[in-house]
Amino acid sequence: MTQPTNILIVDDDPIALIILQNALEGMGECHIAHNGAEALAMVARNPMDLILLDALMPGMDGYATCCLLQRDFPEIPVIFVTAKTDDTSEVRALKAGAMDFINKPINPPIVRARVATHLRLKAQNDLLRSLSSHDPLTGISNRRAFEEHLAAEWRRSMRHGQPLSVLMIDIDHFKAYNDHYGHLQGDDCLRNVAQCIASSLMR
Repeated sequence: MTQPTNILIVDDDPIALIILQNALEGMGECHIAHNGAEALAMVARNPMDLILLDALMPGMDGYATCCLLQRDFPEIPVIFVTAKTDDTSEVRALKAGAMDFINKPINPPIVRARVATHLRLKAQNDLLRSLSSHDPLTGISNRRAFEEHLAAEWRRSMRHGQPLSVLMIDIDHFKAYNDHYGHLQGDDCLRNVAQCIASSLMR
């Protein structure tokens, strides 16, 4: 079953939020955040496929928000949507990690086209990331993915002051099983154990 596309719009202007929601109708499920802190909390709870981010917001502005998003969620593309149209602001947004820059007032067809392009690129990158981070025999995450997830979870535990646990599992006497039943049966055994563990895990 295909997962729904999640798009986060971050803006403190309620009119701008409505305009963007209307422009993106039918492109995915739109989520709303009114400031940078709220956006970061939402992304931590619910993975997003794309973020449309205003530059000027009270408290944490869009540039600071984008830097933190890139630090913790670098796989999520960010598009700045802002009334600041000068070259300096655009360069600043790109240096903060934004993938694109859209000026206000928006042109809905242009917004839809750019969002569609970045969603397509995100899907392709996700596929490549999945292929490079999963073991071809068992289908579960490999060591590279483990190290990436461990680093992300370590940062999360430090931010929230929560404990972090790692469970190490070994299959006893697997060599003897392999020698007795053969490598094909050994591969089946590994796949079955991996799927059993994967199906038992909860977030």
